[in-house]
Formats: sequence, C-alpha cells, structure tokens
Amino acid sequence: MRDTSRHFTAIACALGLLFLASAASLGQNTADADTREIMAYALTEAALGRYVQATRNLSGLQIDDCDDDSDVGSLSEAVAKLDATPGAKAAVQSAGMTTREYIVFAFSLIQNGLAAWTLDQPGGTLPPGISQANVDFFREHAAEMEELGAESGDASCDAVDESEDGA
Repeated sequence: MRDTSRHFTAIACALGLLFLASAASLGQNTADADTREIMAYALTEAALGRYVQATRNLSGLQIDDCDDDSDVGSLSEAVAKLDATPGAKAAVQSAGMTTREYIVFAFSLIQNGLAAWTLDQPGGTLPPGISQANVDFFREHAAEMEELGAESGDASCDAVDESEDGA
C-alpha cells in the first residue's frame, strides 16, 4: 500500500536533515537556537487549528523535495525552501500562520511524537528539555494528525515516484 501521508512526509523529509541534526543535539547542545526554538514551542489548540488549515491549503502543491533528500540546515533555510514553492507561502498565511511557525509546529509535532514513543518504551523517560504538556498534546491529537496526513496525501510526489519507477 502506498503511503497516504506523502504531503506531510514530503515536508518533513524536505526538512529532515535539520530535524536529525536537532534531534541528535537535543540532550547535548541546547545552545543551538533552532533546537531551542523547537523545544520552547508550546503546542496549542489554536495553533493546531491553523496548522491543520495550512496543511489542507498546501495539499496538492508540489513540494520541492519529494526525493527525501534535502540540503536544509536551519529553520530559516526550511522556511525559505517552503516559501520558494509556488503558492506555499500564501497557503500557510491564509490559515493565519507564518511559514516559520508552520515549520516549527511541524518539527515540534515530530519531536514530541518521538518523545511520546520513547516514554512508551520499557524504562522510557522524558528526554531532557522536552515538555510533558507537549507530549500529552501530541498523544491527544495523534489520531487527528494521522487523519490529516491521510487526507492531504501529495499526489505530485506519487507522480514523481512513479516516473522514477518507470525509468
């Protein structure tokens, strides 16, 4: 079965190197401004509503990095990359978010999803600097995020995948 959350996945993968670098430094280098910004972001119902609307608005846009390979190394680069996608900045802004808040919210979801998974493991403990309130928020809304991913699947990445399969 083809992954139905390609749109969210494409955004996350396009920004994946930034997240991996941030995740690797979470417990070791809290001086990193991007990591601190993601860790300090408080997930809220209001922001979730805007994020959901922005994600729906982005549905169908061709995100530049369907190949899961990214040269993004900072939040600012991630914002610039998404803003460079025709229609993306307007799609996010029309939902009441800046592109930066959208990116930070997405990374916070990923970070807190990983923390929730960690806590579910035998002997799991909350990673340093992670907000239990954000982990609880993620858990409360995990099904909604899965549904959002399924509803906003990115056919443009599927088309790229299919053309590469035939090559």
